[in-house]
Amino acid sequence: MTIQTLTRQDADRALLQNQLDRQRRAHLANPVPSYQQRVQDLKTLARMLREQQEAIVEAICSDYGNRSREETLLLEIYPALAGIKDAIRNVKKWMKPHRRHIDLKAYPLSKNRVIPQPLGVIGVIVPWNFPINLSISPLTNIFAAGNHAMVKMSTNSCRLAELLKQISPNYFPEEKLSFIADYGDIGPLFSSLKLDHLIFTGSSTTGRAVMRSAAENLTPVTLELGGKSPAIVAPDFPIEKAAERLIHWKMVNAGQICVNVDYLFLPEDQLESFIEHASRLAKKYFPNWQSSDYTSIIDRASYLRLWDTLEDAINKGAKVYDLSGGELKREDNLRKFPPHLLVNVSNDMLAMQREIFGPLLPIKTYSKPEEVIDYINAHPRPLAIYPYTHDKDLQNRYIEQVMSGGVSINNCVLHVGQHDIPFGGVGESGMGHYHGYEGFITFSKLRPIYQQGPIDLLKLMRPPYGKVSSKLLNYMLKMTR
Repeated sequence: MTIQTLTRQDADRALLQNQLDRQRRAHLANPVPSYQQRVQDLKTLARMLREQQEAIVEAICSDYGNRSREETLLLEIYPALAGIKDAIRNVKKWMKPHRRHIDLKAYPLSKNRVIPQPLGVIGVIVPWNFPINLSISPLTNIFAAGNHAMVKMSTNSCRLAELLKQISPNYFPEEKLSFIADYGDIGPLFSSLKLDHLIFTGSSTTGRAVMRSAAENLTPVTLELGGKSPAIVAPDFPIEKAAERLIHWKMVNAGQICVNVDYLFLPEDQLESFIEHASRLAKKYFPNWQSSDYTSIIDRASYLRLWDTLEDAINKGAKVYDLSGGELKREDNLRKFPPHLLVNVSNDMLAMQREIFGPLLPIKTYSKPEEVIDYINAHPRPLAIYPYTHDKDLQNRYIEQVMSGGVSINNCVLHVGQHDIPFGGVGESGMGHYHGYEGFITFSKLRPIYQQGPIDLLKLMRPPYGKVSSKLLNYMLKMTR
């Protein structure tokens, strides 16, 4: 490592530490912001999004090479603003102390309560695929809980990061909120800061590295990772309707969604029908694959990885259906990857070993639900499962027997957009939750407070022990029956 590299890293480390120190001093000067201040912060966050909406859309599109404007508005701007509105409506209720039960026989006239208080300075590590949604949604919970935030953007979101760095000081002092651009070497430095909590969204591999760095400071982490989320179409569900929903979501953002369907289970007798509907629907949704409606793959490395994954499946015996009709080629400078169905897939294929993060959809056929359950349970727990069935018993069977981070029934992804239920993974797909009340709790310290009443019976238990203490202890034990 060169002296120049060391100097740059030292400068970056000093800059990050300075920002953290400033935010911590601001937190200690006002450790519990009022309800009014929290609402004002949330309203300011919404105002920043609304006033800078067009600049944000353009920056994201530029980072992608081409990103559908409608998808940015629908999947980033709208849910972020809706989440802020929900938090403003509920934050007063979330902030209230909670009375808790107390054993009045042992602690007469005493009281228990729990108070949610701000943790302090929260670090947010944001991925590139939904950089506004996945920065603003945590910030909504962070501000509702009364905290300060340092937000590290992805290396693939450089134009958006520069925009946010430029505009954010017009809305928030850096002691409250700072955005940090990453040009390739900030990540490890950021996750090694002594933050009060760190939330990371990204791959399982990077998540492990983030957790190791955070562990050095005992910084608690929320990890929102990926995984291979399956969809299961049951025989009772209309196959055309299933195809409409599955193909739509598989091509939104060109499949670059952490909770997207990664592979599909179909009844054996519905495979051909699904392929026919998928081919028709893909052309209906995207009559012109070179239009701005179809989003590009984020960078060349990811684009080539998808081609390698496709070629690996072909070489290992998969039957492939190009839903673009052959219109998109590997040499495409806009990095628009053609959607494909992969049939006759096997576990030795890359498509079945790692998260695809693109518009490839492997399909497995099955005859009995237990085949599906056994297969999923033999692999790492997914971030989501998507059962398509109107059979309530079958829905509950999949929910009860297959553990995942979340569930959407008869559709995909949409559980993530609900503000009154938590979002989070389990096992290798993540740990911890945010969104709504659970997000508020994640970024709060639940302070348990016991208040002694005028009568302290436990003074009778002070040594030296004798008949009185023995009788009292026997009475207390009797009361536990």
